[in-house]
Amino acid sequence: MRFYEFLNKFAYIIFFLYLCTINWMIMAKYIIMAEEGESGLLEQVREKAGLDLSDVPVIYTGVGAINIIRSLQNLDRDAELFNIGYAGSANYEIGSWVEVTEVRLNHPNVTYKEPELSLEPLNTAGTLKSPCYTNTDFVLASDYKDCVFDMELAFIAALGFKHLHSLKYVSDNLSLHAYHDFTHGVE
Repeated sequence: MRFYEFLNKFAYIIFFLYLCTINWMIMAKYIIMAEEGESGLLEQVREKAGLDLSDVPVIYTGVGAINIIRSLQNLDRDAELFNIGYAGSANYEIGSWVEVTEVRLNHPNVTYKEPELSLEPLNTAGTLKSPCYTNTDFVLASDYKDCVFDMELAFIAALGFKHLHSLKYVSDNLSLHAYHDFTHGVE
C-alpha cells in the first residue's frame, strides 16, 4: 500500500511540475512605453542590446503615475514586462543605453530614504547598469551621478510585477530643451 501512495504522490509532483512549466512557457510578455514616439527605440534595443522583442505587444501608458496605474492595473502580476523609454542623466553620455538594476522615487526635498525596488536583470551586453530615480516632474538638476531619471518606472514597480526589466535610452543631460530637440517633440 505504501508503494502505491508513493507512486500517487510522485505522479502528483510530476503533474504539478508539468503545469508549472506550461504556465512559464505561456507567460504573457509586454513592452511598456510611455508614448508612441518612443517606439523607434525598439529596433535599437534589438541592435544595441541584443534583445529581440518583435513579437511582444506594446502598451503605451502615457506619462506619470496616474497613467501607469490606469494602464497596467489589470495586468497579471506574473506577466513579464519590458519597460523601454527615454531617460535623463546628469553625467551619462546622450545616446547611451542603461539597464536599470533598481528604482526608487525621487523627492529632492525630503530627508528620508525612498524604498529601493530591485528589477530582474536582463544581462544585456554593451549597456551601462545603474539605478533609476522616478520623478513626478522633469528633472533639471541633481547631485546624483551614475543614474537615470524617468517619470514612470517606480510606479510600474510599485504595482508588484514579479518580472520587470527596464532599458533606458539617455536622451538628455537634465535639459528639457535638449530632450525636446533630441526626441523631436515626444511628450
